[in-house]
Amino acid sequence: MNLLHRFSQFHKVSFSSLQFRLTLELVSLSILGLSSVAFWAGWQMEKNLVAAHKQTLEYIARSFPEQLQFYTQENSLETGLEKIIDKVATPELIVWVKNSQGELLAQSSTNHFLPEFQAVESFFQVPEKPQVIKFNNRDIVLCGTPLMINQNFIGKLYLSQDITSDQQKLNLSIWRLSLISIGTITILIMVICYRIGESLRPLKQMSEVARVISADDLSGSKLGLNQAPQEILGLAQAFNEMLLRLSGSWEQQRQFVGNVSHELRTPLTIIAGYLQSVLRRSDNLSTHQIQALETATNETEKTIRMLQDLLDLARADSGHLHFRCHPIMLNTLIIEVAQMSQKVTQRKINLTLTDEDVITCADQDRLQQVLINLVDNALKYSSPPHPIDIILAKTTDSALIHVQDYGVGITLTHQKRIFERFYRVDESRNRSQNGTGLGLAIAKSLTEAMEGSITVRSSPEEGSIFTVTLPIWRTS
Repeated sequence: MNLLHRFSQFHKVSFSSLQFRLTLELVSLSILGLSSVAFWAGWQMEKNLVAAHKQTLEYIARSFPEQLQFYTQENSLETGLEKIIDKVATPELIVWVKNSQGELLAQSSTNHFLPEFQAVESFFQVPEKPQVIKFNNRDIVLCGTPLMINQNFIGKLYLSQDITSDQQKLNLSIWRLSLISIGTITILIMVICYRIGESLRPLKQMSEVARVISADDLSGSKLGLNQAPQEILGLAQAFNEMLLRLSGSWEQQRQFVGNVSHELRTPLTIIAGYLQSVLRRSDNLSTHQIQALETATNETEKTIRMLQDLLDLARADSGHLHFRCHPIMLNTLIIEVAQMSQKVTQRKINLTLTDEDVITCADQDRLQQVLINLVDNALKYSSPPHPIDIILAKTTDSALIHVQDYGVGITLTHQKRIFERFYRVDESRNRSQNGTGLGLAIAKSLTEAMEGSITVRSSPEEGSIFTVTLPIWRTS
């Protein structure tokens, strides 16, 4: 059953895969080899069959004059010919003799094809050496040799061997050999598919491990291929060593980002405080100086927010970002988020809630941060008079929160990278709108840390829908 299952899965293999190429090459070589053997065997059998009949006719033609000389010592020529012909003729072997004028001297009397085979003289140049010819859908071996006794020309001896029945038996044998070859090739293909699939299984395992590895579990990921061939074991060992090196580098990067964010946040907070203090006492400052101080204050506060975001991401990556998860009524939370967002914008924020209560287990502050981030993102990338829609839906196992805008939208190429850190769809637009490129990355990290997920569906110039999916909380 495993073999059949492996064979049934072959059609799913990519034409460019190593498994397909190896299988195709081995199967092609096997088919070529078996076909060559079957063809050679059939050709050799047919050759041997024809050769045996030719040798028989040559022997009869060679010994016929000696036997005729013996029988004509006491009998007439016609009587001698009849005795010899009756002796050598068979149902398949026809013998007849004609004199120099073409008159029939003697012939076989045991074959109903005799008149038909005698007529072959008028269609073919009868060869002296036995040759196979096709006549009236029958295969015959034919020859005609001069008949000499004591160096006197008596006439011409004709021998015709009907090999149609033997040829049919040979064709049947060749057909059976072909069927056996086809069956053998089919079994061979299945075995080759199975063996190559088993041999490449460790490589597939490596691909599966590499596909699911994330930066969070580099240190815990390891390939265990104890039964693999030596070459693949070496590759797996190198792969494991690479994972360890990447894990160390990633951990150093996390620590560096966290330390830098922490160390820079304090002095920047002090600088922001002094700038705000100077602005409050700006009675003796010029308009240009005030604008410069306001710009410095805004940029400082923006940098502090970015450092706080980096610090949150570093803590989330290292597992040091703590969550206080408890049951939350999403209906109420979404209303609060909409009210908070409405205070900082003149745009209309529409709510669509379910009639029943939707409860999930999450950290309320962190989930609120995620939703405010998504609403803020929707406000940035759409313009009046387009509203923002927040929709709460529920399935059997999940709660769905959709944040929809009707703005510029996101192309498919950008959608694949929109949750990467510092990735910006439009660099100039993000800078003009105080974007850092970390908001969606933080939303994704926080949502996944609460056992949820976040996705996006968007079309250019039609808007985007960000969906937060969280598990439904059940009391039992």
